[in-house]
Amino acid sequence: MEKVIINIVDVKKEFVMGTETVHALKGVSLKIKEGEFVTIMGSSGSGKSTLLNIIGCLDKPTSGKYEIDGVPMKDLSRNELADLRNKKIGFIFQSYNLLPRTTAIENTELPLIYNSDVTSSERHEKSLKALEMVGLSDRLHHTPAQLSGGQQQRVAIARSLVNNPVVLLADEATGNLDTRTSYEIMSLFQELNKKGKTIIFVTHEPDIASFSSRTIVLKDGQIIKDFHNDNIKMAEKELATLPKED
Repeated sequence: MEKVIINIVDVKKEFVMGTETVHALKGVSLKIKEGEFVTIMGSSGSGKSTLLNIIGCLDKPTSGKYEIDGVPMKDLSRNELADLRNKKIGFIFQSYNLLPRTTAIENTELPLIYNSDVTSSERHEKSLKALEMVGLSDRLHHTPAQLSGGQQQRVAIARSLVNNPVVLLADEATGNLDTRTSYEIMSLFQELNKKGKTIIFVTHEPDIASFSSRTIVLKDGQIIKDFHNDNIKMAEKELATLPKED
């Protein structure tokens, strides 16, 4: 039986803004299994950022149940949540979130600094391996200013892989990139997914969603569509159809 990594049951999230209560999520239920590549779509205000924050253990639901890798988040303290985030989730953001004066390998090592079970030599070894996986073993000592946008995003992906998390959570990870670089990054995500990585990718771009195996669409705090993609596009093939750069 396939292992369920993300289990969300009737999750609601409400925010009080002034005298109004905003119902950001209105009873969302979904399961994501190990090895799935899922995109979450929805316009601004649909609830996708709120859902992403809950999946990423950055926020707790008002009601309902959320488990990640079999661990219920309801009763966890702030420290336990931080530990869970660090060990089980790899985050990739639109703006890369790299430290500007820090090299690629030092940026990649960051999540392991907080892991007392890992020695400094193991940390270095794991970071090297992660940068190799994203094709950057020749850029170890470059700072973000010496790297292109696509290379910076690859460093961010390496950093997200270094703890061997159960899920990669990407928030508009191609939002700042041109089409060619976006497809290169999606090709890398497809490679990682082939190796068994579970990926949740938030995007508002349908062409990016077409590279995943399943799409969930949110509107007004509810899931309005959840379908498996019968015709998954291969990013590497799509890259080949783009006009050559001068």
